[in-house]
Amino acid sequence: MPFHEHNQLRYYSFDIFSNAVTQAVFTRRGGVSPAPWHSLNLGGSVGDDPAHVVENRMRSFDALGRAPASIHDVWLVHSADIVYADAPRTLDHPSQRADIILTDNPEVSLFMRFADCVPLLFHDSKRHVIGLAHAGWLGTLKGVAKNTIEGMHSRYGCKPENIIVGIGPSIGVDHYEVREDVTLQFREKYGKDAERVIQTRDGKSYLDLWAANEIQLRNAGVEQIQVSGLCTACQLDDWFSHRAEKGKTGRFGALMALA
Repeated sequence: MPFHEHNQLRYYSFDIFSNAVTQAVFTRRGGVSPAPWHSLNLGGSVGDDPAHVVENRMRSFDALGRAPASIHDVWLVHSADIVYADAPRTLDHPSQRADIILTDNPEVSLFMRFADCVPLLFHDSKRHVIGLAHAGWLGTLKGVAKNTIEGMHSRYGCKPENIIVGIGPSIGVDHYEVREDVTLQFREKYGKDAERVIQTRDGKSYLDLWAANEIQLRNAGVEQIQVSGLCTACQLDDWFSHRAEKGKTGRFGALMALA
């Protein structure tokens, strides 16, 4: 089963990754935050009490047996920029602004927060490298998935055919109506593949972020991809959804480390 529980905390793990990787996408269950962030809110900029967020983060790291001090996270800005996490982030320093984190250091735990955007998890078992990326519509358009593969190759010598990727829980196409200007940008970027990325119904356009990122990855040479197929807007018992909850919600977390 892809779902696991630890002291009432519930999380999803991909089965495409080997035991050489510790990885989880945490649901909203098992934390201490009150509504509307109930309960495992890991976002510090959504109005929740910071003490709740700290406790929730401690519970998340404990569930996977990782030291909280091993964290390396970033300030997400819907970019395609990379941070190379050679060591844990010094907590008295502000997070760097980026949407991709890569490391080959087993002492580092990569950590990101989401509420509809796509968590992308990467592992190259040959070069012992992992990556975590955040792909909303703008980041996807800017090439987050492609840039991650290129960063793993340029910095660590990874080959795309050796990289395994998990596409995590995020908003599904049925719930993701987008504006015409967004539709036009994706049609231009994806060309002949645009019909797989944009669906049109009743005069409205819907964006398939799972397909968009999978196409990018396959075009970059990645062969091993697992799509969770879990829609955050459909399953509010498990996930925070910025769109479905009209912005009044928390953030779920993804954690990845070399075991």
